[in-house]
Amino acid sequence: MKTYRGDRTIDGVVVEVDGQDLQYFRDVKQFSNAAFEWGFEGQAATQLAFALLYDHTRDKDHSIRLAKPFMQQVTANFGNEWEMTSADIDAAISQVTALAER
Repeated sequence: MKTYRGDRTIDGVVVEVDGQDLQYFRDVKQFSNAAFEWGFEGQAATQLAFALLYDHTRDKDHSIRLAKPFMQQVTANFGNEWEMTSADIDAAISQVTALAER
């Protein structure tokens, strides 16, 4: 099980998966040129949502389709420091998918 962590530091934002920098995966889908962001809705928060989804699932189309609603329901609501496990992402995917089907 992977663990994803984000933190706002004096040097900027840090997002890691299992202690390593999380890739942006802009070569797969680019929502933003900026660094990852969270705590509000926007393109940089969408890039983070996509990176979390894609790193976890490796499903390009599914990750692209869910990036915006995942951002709205999950990454836009993160505090300055956050942590998610693979199980948390699976639960969030289920919730986002259920909301999208309404």
